[in-house]
Amino acid sequence: MADISTRKVNPLFLREEELRQGMELLFYAYRDFTAEADLILEQYNFGRAHHRVIHFVSRNPGINVSDLLGILQITKQSLSRVLGQLVREGFIEQKTGVQDRRQRLLTVTEKGEELERKLSENQRVLIANAYREAGAEAVEGFRKVLLGMLGPNDRARFEDELLPNGLRRRMG
Repeated sequence: MADISTRKVNPLFLREEELRQGMELLFYAYRDFTAEADLILEQYNFGRAHHRVIHFVSRNPGINVSDLLGILQITKQSLSRVLGQLVREGFIEQKTGVQDRRQRLLTVTEKGEELERKLSENQRVLIANAYREAGAEAVEGFRKVLLGMLGPNDRARFEDELLPNGLRRRMG
């Protein structure tokens, strides 16, 4: 395996081959990022959509269904199927909104928190190791690249992320 830390970076990084290699690296990284979580999900007869719902509800306790749909960018029908299963099986709890009784507010249950921890444990380790190996400057560069790939609405979710004390706010 080549040592990527000593690889010369082509100053013409927007060449076709560099772009294609970036795409390929994303495919490989995503495969490895999701591999262990997929095995865990399989044990519950869940798919990646279940994982995303559990992740974003866990990160945004009390989120309403409409906001979750906005984050996930899936159809109401798809979310309804996945969410219904997660509620029935006790991973997510639905409550009626206080101000607007039509709202359904979502939170993960203890069972859901436990599953979320299992699903994200290896992913956190992968990211932490990659960040540690790459260094702070590369991590910030990677963050900028990912932000640059997002559409304006999703990018806005992260714009005010830095708090006055220098810590990052938990964002979904």
